[in-house]
Amino acid sequence: MLYTSTRDKSVKVTSAEAIAHGISKEGGLFVPAELPKITPEFIASLVGKDYISRCEKVLSLFLTDYTAEEISYCVGGAYAKGKFSSEKIAPVKKIAEGKNILELWCGPTCAFKDMALQLLPYLLTVAAKKTVSDKTIVILVATSGDTGKAALEGFKDVDRTKIMVFYPNDGVSPMQKLQMTTQEGNNVGVCAIDGNFDDAQSGVKAIFTDPAVAEKLEKNNMMFSSANSINWGRLVPQIVYYISAYCDLIENGSIKNGDEINIVVPTGNFGNILAAYYAKQMGVPVKKLICASNANNVLTDFFESGKYDKNRKFYTTESPSMDILISSNLERLLFHLCGEDDALIRDWMKSLSEKGEYEVNECVKKQIFDLFEAGCCNDEETNRTIAETFKNGYLLDTHTAVAVKVYNDYVKKTGDKTQTIIASTANPYKFSAAVLKSIDSKDNSGADEFEQVELLIKESGVPCPPQLSSLRGKEPRFTECCSKKDMAKAVYTMLGI
Repeated sequence: MLYTSTRDKSVKVTSAEAIAHGISKEGGLFVPAELPKITPEFIASLVGKDYISRCEKVLSLFLTDYTAEEISYCVGGAYAKGKFSSEKIAPVKKIAEGKNILELWCGPTCAFKDMALQLLPYLLTVAAKKTVSDKTIVILVATSGDTGKAALEGFKDVDRTKIMVFYPNDGVSPMQKLQMTTQEGNNVGVCAIDGNFDDAQSGVKAIFTDPAVAEKLEKNNMMFSSANSINWGRLVPQIVYYISAYCDLIENGSIKNGDEINIVVPTGNFGNILAAYYAKQMGVPVKKLICASNANNVLTDFFESGKYDKNRKFYTTESPSMDILISSNLERLLFHLCGEDDALIRDWMKSLSEKGEYEVNECVKKQIFDLFEAGCCNDEETNRTIAETFKNGYLLDTHTAVAVKVYNDYVKKTGDKTQTIIASTANPYKFSAAVLKSIDSKDNSGADEFEQVELLIKESGVPCPPQLSSLRGKEPRFTECCSKKDMAKAVYTMLGI
């Protein structure tokens, strides 16, 4: 299987090249030149198998230049016994009739990013041996909270790699910030920026595509790659868990093989729901993809109008990993829906860069209206959804609560009772203050982060994962903060060049 670029479809690279480089040299994103198809028989062959077996079979469809032994090594290392708190890796929990939570936060950093970022370092080191064996790979990451820690944990002390993470100084939860700033490892760096996630993301992309920066790295025998979801090696593991969840619904008798399901995803950078779209296009019977946004509802407006417009107020919310106005992975979806017209993609992305907006054509609009439903949810509605769901026996984090609220609205509007998978993206203890406020009527705002953790344990009866509780009293290693224009300088400092 070969991969092409959303901005230059003459590009043809292997999966190893796509993963090693992260982004195409002209700024486009790598996508499969042709998606593999799966049949009901293929799905049946995965029912009853463990997650590792399912992952190996799905990855083998996409990573055709990796040997079976290499895929087995990568998957076995990523999901090895003891790394995830559930033997199922990504368990499905039924919380109401037709409503199923896909828990994607059982990994070492308690966020869904672990599902891909435990695997990506293995995929990348194998890819590097195939393509750029003599170079040190520099991983640059912009994070709205969860990707940063998951990437740092995945890449810490990985041979011939260095990783630098940028996060918005006032745009992550206290627990997310503590996770990143206390990160261990000899090859890691963390820096806050004055600005929001979009500033961090656009700054990283600018560094990636700056020829002067690339030349400086080349002189030092280094090259960039990415651990953000712009890297295909981040996206392909996410396709796996939607296929696996479908198999689990067959196993527990909720559906029969061939029955349709809906998938709801709390969405920021569009990677997680794009993976669900790929699963649908491959052959998983998905009726509707439901895109859930918080108050930063640029995607909701897009899926209702076909116009993408980031020229709006930016909100800092209690679901900070979704505080995004530029959803990078949407470019991949548009490339597929516009018939792989790379000139059209270049025009739309240029308009986004220069004017902050673009509007897709009628052909693409019809397809997005057919494929997607969308909705949004403010903080007050998020808190209310956490409280209501907790009364029914399940504790949500602030991001999953957005998805549950948008799904409930969808059911009220359509009456559609199709079995539904709701992607749960983080453990509630990553956002203790907001979750505690939702289920406890007392004012606990004067308590510090870990006092609120203790109160949430007492109030909910749900234990706090040890990888979060153990951060109490840990001193930050990284306290730097820079402006967007000084991000390249911060990278050079970290690399010592």
